[in-house]
Amino acid sequence: MFLLAITALVLLGAAVTLLVRGFTSGGVTSSETVSQIGAYGFSGSMPVGSEGGGEKRSFRTLFDEIAGWLGAHVGQRLSRLGERELRERLIAAGMYTSSPGRIFGYQFILAVGLPFMWFWLAKLAGVSTLLVVAGVVILALCGWIMPLAYIDYTRRRRLETIEYDLPDLIDLLVVTVEAGLSLTAAFRMSAARLTGPLAQELRLTLQEQSMGLTLTESLHHLLARADTPGVRSFVRAMTQGEQLGVSTGQILRTLADEMRKRRKAAAEERAQKAPIKMLFPLLIFIFPSLFVIILMPALLSIADAL
Repeated sequence: MFLLAITALVLLGAAVTLLVRGFTSGGVTSSETVSQIGAYGFSGSMPVGSEGGGEKRSFRTLFDEIAGWLGAHVGQRLSRLGERELRERLIAAGMYTSSPGRIFGYQFILAVGLPFMWFWLAKLAGVSTLLVVAGVVILALCGWIMPLAYIDYTRRRRLETIEYDLPDLIDLLVVTVEAGLSLTAAFRMSAARLTGPLAQELRLTLQEQSMGLTLTESLHHLLARADTPGVRSFVRAMTQGEQLGVSTGQILRTLADEMRKRRKAAAEERAQKAPIKMLFPLLIFIFPSLFVIILMPALLSIADAL
């Protein structure tokens, strides 16, 4: 109990210090905002909520500031992952408004908060010391890994969605380019008609072009944000067509045929994996139930006869 009281006092003092620092510190300065825009190439805007949403946003802003301060002073020193690598993961996941320092701070908060909650609850419930120590170690590791696991999961799903929607984009580009529009105008019309992550990346590419970048540079930035086989083929074909002066419509039509074949091959691969994925649920859940329903009456009859 004495150790529990000391730990609670230390964490309470740390929480009070962080809250005071969060209330006294001001908002993000203009130089920090400009640096974030330069780092990501995208400026996120918070949606305007209904009445009463300001308190929720202020609490979330305070929590984000605390996480950012912890990440800058503590979490980043403990992590093996560099800030540049984490920023690339955040960009690929579409989390443009999240900074690497904030993610490091969330890692530290979860790695400390979850074990403390388990320690407190376990002591109240009278759990053995061995289970308490094992739970503290496991929850500390899980708390440190969870933010990165969520980012990787979001990034993987987002890149899969971009890869799946890319043939539809190329079909739209083929139709609009062959109708007489320029490639930039075709991009703009396709971005207005599409939805999802691919449309967001396409709008960001158009925004970079409006800021003065060439088509080749903006397409290479698109590839850096969404590095998938389909996007890689698309960017390579567009840049080679611009450099060699080949007809854009012919390149897009050839690329559309290739993308359709690639989507068909991916669908066939998933179909071939389906029986293997269904095998374990069948063996664990379905077959035992069938055996009970089919064989149980016969077994009962045999037991009665014997």
